[in-house]
Amino acid sequence: MSGGPEPISAEGLRAVREELAQLRAERGEVAATLGREDPAGDPADAADELQRASEVARLDRRIAELEGRLREAEVAGAPSGEVVGVGSTVTVRFDDGAEETVEISELAEERELTLVTYDSPLGKALLGRRAGETVNYETPGGAASAVVLAVGGEGSQPD
Repeated sequence: MSGGPEPISAEGLRAVREELAQLRAERGEVAATLGREDPAGDPADAADELQRASEVARLDRRIAELEGRLREAEVAGAPSGEVVGVGSTVTVRFDDGAEETVEISELAEERELTLVTYDSPLGKALLGRRAGETVNYETPGGAASAVVLAVGGEGSQPD
């Protein structure tokens, strides 16, 4: 993203919290099975125990990642109404003259507005930009550009 704390859209926040709850429940289930095996068990039991321990470690890493993202979003506050960030709505005019309002998101979900993920070519080009600026980005069909017409905060329509 931009290198500093990034806001998060309401949809992104909901999805992160939901995934975090699922991962914590899954971790609890897997962790509860650790250490139950008879120490004199066969090598297959030991391999299974190692696999479950590895799964707990993977879950712990992802949980820490999501908890960090939530802390970062809290520090960042709401997206700016002047500079494009995660959660911003942006009205752009493409090369062909078409205008579209998009929301910069961490997740690609269907909504009324067109969502553009922050790590997509257009999303990367828009981050940190202001109304009036032109962005250049690559598409599967080649180079493209768009003019930022307006920037709004989360859930708002740009002016």
